Amino acid sequence: MAMQAQSITDTAAGFKKDTVPQKDVIDIFRSLFDIKPRQTAPQKKKVYFSFFPTSSSDGRSGGKALFTSTTAGFYLGDQATTNISSFVFTPYFNFRGRYGLPIRSNIWLANNEWNIQGDTRLMVYPQYTWGLGGNQASTDKFLVNYNYLRFYQSVLKQIKPYFYAGLGYNLDYYIDIESNGDQTLRKFTGYRYGTAADQDAFSSGMTVNLLYDSRKNSINPLPGAYTNIVYRVNTKIFGSHTNWQSLYIDMRKYLQLSSTGPKNVLALWAFYWTTLTPRTPYLNLPSLGWEPYQRAGRGFPQSRYRGDRLVYFETEYRRDITRNGLLGFVLFANVNAVTEPEDHSFMYWHPAGGTGLRFKFNKKSGTNISLDYGVSRNFSSINLNLGETF
Repeated sequence: MAMQAQSITDTAAGFKKDTVPQKDVIDIFRSLFDIKPRQTAPQKKKVYFSFFPTSSSDGRSGGKALFTSTTAGFYLGDQATTNISSFVFTPYFNFRGRYGLPIRSNIWLANNEWNIQGDTRLMVYPQYTWGLGGNQASTDKFLVNYNYLRFYQSVLKQIKPYFYAGLGYNLDYYIDIESNGDQTLRKFTGYRYGTAADQDAFSSGMTVNLLYDSRKNSINPLPGAYTNIVYRVNTKIFGSHTNWQSLYIDMRKYLQLSSTGPKNVLALWAFYWTTLTPRTPYLNLPSLGWEPYQRAGRGFPQSRYRGDRLVYFETEYRRDITRNGLLGFVLFANVNAVTEPEDHSFMYWHPAGGTGLRFKFNKKSGTNISLDYGVSRNFSSINLNLGETF
């Protein structure tokens, strides 16, 4: 994209930058190895790939992890009237027996008339749990082994600009739930549903989805707002082991603090996740780091807090360090609470905070490499992702 001598609009990001040409890791790689870009006739490229193989510390589960992240950003309509769609594939493996094949997609059809969302995962997932409530000691944990299949799909129709409504189908299948040692998950948690040793927990049902999304680019959100409401009804008619219902409300706001020059954004995120009926399987209960995008709770181990309701707040300040957008930083803070099993009240609030670096990996799609360090009481983690946390 040619840079003019006056401010331009970055269509992938959705905000105005100054006249400094933008650079990414791909540009640096080309300059180091003297690779010349192919000279082709001017045209609007419609697909932007980002591929990132790495080995790092697995901040959520401990130990070393190997993973690759492939992100494809593409347009299925006129870029002026259609949001960028995304497809993310992040296979991973760590040296403690955990591996997974997650695939996420967020598809925008021409003129944003339809939005199609998908989340498919196949996982072998040994993980610690701390039981129910917000007052469990960090050392009072219990290792549970299980295999996990997720299949979530939803289709939403535009009702008016930025507002969508639709239906979906959600399936969660927890296979061969096992516990190490003599104690079982049921004894440790005192919870009846989905905790029997060497058995499965299967949930299947329909969802009603409402969406408001004024962001231009979900890969690297800039000015705009996002609200997602998902009401889920699981029933034995669709094969569920128990009948149960849940509600998830997710709200995000992105405030542009300056209209030109380097990125200068304040991002706000809050969600409320609750069961509406009893008999929800234990592993389906609201839990930190298990919301649909699995990005909440930087600075905490995944599943650290679990209850029949979960409240979460996070704020992040995002700023470019270099005017060409290659390097940036973030400062973030979050707090969460779950209800107590006895009286269903929010009694304990748990804060965390941290900082991180951003490396522009693909300037066309706005994809960043995100390296974050988060810390909470008795725990810290390093998180490496392709794309922003929210």
